[in-house]
Amino acid sequence: MIEKVIKVDNLNVLYQGTPVLNNVNFSVSCGKLIGIIGPNGAGKSTLMKAMLDLIKSTGEVKIKGEKVGTLKSRVAYIKQGSDYDLTFPILVKDVVMLGLYPKMGLFKRANKSHRTLIDDALKRVEMEDFKNRQIAELSGGQWQRVLIARLLVQDAEILFLDEPFTGVDVDSEAKIMAVLRELRDEGRTILMIYHDLDSARGYFDEVILLNQTVCAYGATDKVLTDENLHLAYMRGGVRR
Repeated sequence: MIEKVIKVDNLNVLYQGTPVLNNVNFSVSCGKLIGIIGPNGAGKSTLMKAMLDLIKSTGEVKIKGEKVGTLKSRVAYIKQGSDYDLTFPILVKDVVMLGLYPKMGLFKRANKSHRTLIDDALKRVEMEDFKNRQIAELSGGQWQRVLIARLLVQDAEILFLDEPFTGVDVDSEAKIMAVLRELRDEGRTILMIYHDLDSARGYFDEVILLNQTVCAYGATDKVLTDENLHLAYMRGGVRR
């Protein structure tokens, strides 16, 4: 039997009394790279935050059979780029070290093995030469690669990424996708909010097509059909 690492049952989110997500249901198998795709205002970021219990919702989300609050060290999350303060005075290597805090503790100093993990992660995303730079000196693509390095040291089993390629150059996007595929091949489960329908066809094993509810979910080539896209993007007769 294929393990369902994530199960979402009847998930609903209201914002000021208006439904943002309505009766969302799906389950995710282990070791998949999954795109969450839909028009602006479809509730993609809301879905991710609700699954991580960062906002109020009704329904049930189980990750490996448990609520997400009990799995903090096994779940990693990269927010949208606009949610980070890149003027904050912190070095690249220290951002990556944040991924180790669930294991090493917030107030402990990094030892030699920790520093090796940080260096290896930065090398894997080709950012080792930037480890002593301030984050304010980075481009959008470089910053996203640093966040991926933070995921690598955290060594989480399930990764949530919210629009990681916004403002990212083509070279960085390719490097990040290569690392994500490697993580998928190692058995990680990855959910990523994404918007480019053309690239999505070559990026994801499966796609959740969302517009307040799940319009279609399954293998990418079977979901991204003209009929399903029309349903999601022209829902209610009005293009979203």
